[in-house]
Amino acid sequence: MNEAAMLTGLIAQAAGKGADLVTLRALVEEASEVGAARALARVGLTDAKAAHDVGELRALLGAWREAKKSARAALVGWLVRLTLAGLVMGLAVTVGLKGVFAE
Repeated sequence: MNEAAMLTGLIAQAAGKGADLVTLRALVEEASEVGAARALARVGLTDAKAAHDVGELRALLGAWREAKKSARAALVGWLVRLTLAGLVMGLAVTVGLKGVFAE
């Protein structure tokens, strides 16, 4: 059972025992707001610049992911080039062009 279903069940149970549904919904909404504010305070995101800070962190994370992707592509490219160069040199030695590399 997920949280939404459990919360709906608890509200229905309280309403069945005489609690006003509007009061219960207001209580849940207020508790949610207090919990969200507490969670933001724990991670230090309560000041006016918090939204800007989160935006900068997202941009930094995006740049980091792009840099990793580019570095991985460059590494794969170099490995392919080195492998092909080794194959060409091995083929040249096998065919008998040893003298070309000795000069």
